[in-house]
Amino acid sequence: MAQEVELKLVLDAASANAFAGSDLVDRPASTRQMHAVYFDTPDLALSKAGVSLRIRRSGDMLTQTIKVADAKAAGLFARSEWEMEVSGMIPVVDDRTPIPALLGDDAGTVAPIFTVAVERLMWMVDYDEASIELVLDRGYVAAGDRQSPVCELELELKRGEPATLFALAKTIAAHSPVRLGIVTKSERGYALLRPISRACKTERVALSRTASAADAFEAVAGSCIRQYRLNETILLDQADAEALHQARVALRRLRSAFSIFKPLLDGDEVPHFRSELRWLGSVLGEARDLDVLLAKAKPGVALFQDLIRARDAAYAAVDTALSSDRVRALLLDLTEWLVCGAWRTAPSMRDALDAPARQFAAETLHKLRRRVGKRGRSLPTQADEERHEVRKAAKRLRYGAEFFGSLFPGTKRARRYGKFLKSLEKLQDQLGALNDMATAPTVLDRLGLWDEPGARSLLAHRKKSKIIDAAAEAYDDLQDRKTFWG
Repeated sequence: MAQEVELKLVLDAASANAFAGSDLVDRPASTRQMHAVYFDTPDLALSKAGVSLRIRRSGDMLTQTIKVADAKAAGLFARSEWEMEVSGMIPVVDDRTPIPALLGDDAGTVAPIFTVAVERLMWMVDYDEASIELVLDRGYVAAGDRQSPVCELELELKRGEPATLFALAKTIAAHSPVRLGIVTKSERGYALLRPISRACKTERVALSRTASAADAFEAVAGSCIRQYRLNETILLDQADAEALHQARVALRRLRSAFSIFKPLLDGDEVPHFRSELRWLGSVLGEARDLDVLLAKAKPGVALFQDLIRARDAAYAAVDTALSSDRVRALLLDLTEWLVCGAWRTAPSMRDALDAPARQFAAETLHKLRRRVGKRGRSLPTQADEERHEVRKAAKRLRYGAEFFGSLFPGTKRARRYGKFLKSLEKLQDQLGALNDMATAPTVLDRLGLWDEPGARSLLAHRKKSKIIDAAAEAYDDLQDRKTFWG
């Protein structure tokens, strides 16, 4: 078994052609046509376990590869790998592989599910005392009658430190508009087996009970980056309200992670990243505000058309931002910092970083819950700004609960976790409705639309007093809930 450490970059076809012909690389050490078949059980048990099984043909050679993803990987693909030559297109799933232990009697049911065909250009690069295999793959993934294009650079560390992968990536990024890649070819194939998704929601953060607090932050932040990039990819292709909403959720979760894990984080990079994430979130937020207003406006009236024009302009600003070097660099820099940054080795933070994640989570969730309790005591009589602070505190508590939920397993805790989140969601829904009421006039006034006929009717769907009462009831319900981490 080997350990593969790889950084993936995605780019468009024109940029790939320009890169292959640039001064950054010599003539490829090799050019191969590669065809791979991926296998799984009928119920996709391997995929559910984070395992991929393929047989790849390159020339006359057939190679079987099994990869197991590392759940902590944030941008870097750090995976355990089993590889062997085989004589045919039938997988070998004996005790030389982890498949029998994983699948038991179902090991014999694995069958082809999708294929990958790419042209691979490969270079061996000596870079800053490291040896890196650099490959450019162009082709497609196919499952049935559906296809997904592949155009990506893979930087695999053969010798040296992971930081050199990012150094080389930045050199490439200075010449070609590359983005951080977070989807493997096997994930592309499995996506083709499912209905087309309009947006990608939050995925569960899987944390080991033996994880340190530092491990937890890396995993949480990596999960947020992944959710953002999945939705960013959709937004770069089309203006989609749900993808924009989920991309904004990912950024909010990431900003909350910086706040929740603040006791662990040190260095000048932290304020920079928080500032850049706030800026990007505000760009998406302007478009999101208009999506919310449009959902309440009546089609056909002048106000609706004005909102459509404003929304289109906001989405154009989103596209400009997402297409910028600034955003591409932010995601690459942030991932490098997570994996190789000095925060992981800061002597002043050593004890906090090495503390058990479970201990850190319990103490943090207790503080976050107490903050919600303190700020929400007088919801019915609070001003809009005060209720907004309760909303932010509740949101941070919910994100923290979702970040740390896997650290507290067990049937009883799972029930408490579900009820706790449900109560939090109810409170957030009511506080969110109140926030929409409070911010809508500001948004409309900024656009010069507050005096348009029908503008005030956008706020008249529910009486404010009823929403405040519902929020107070949800707050009381949350306060009565037993914690899942105690």
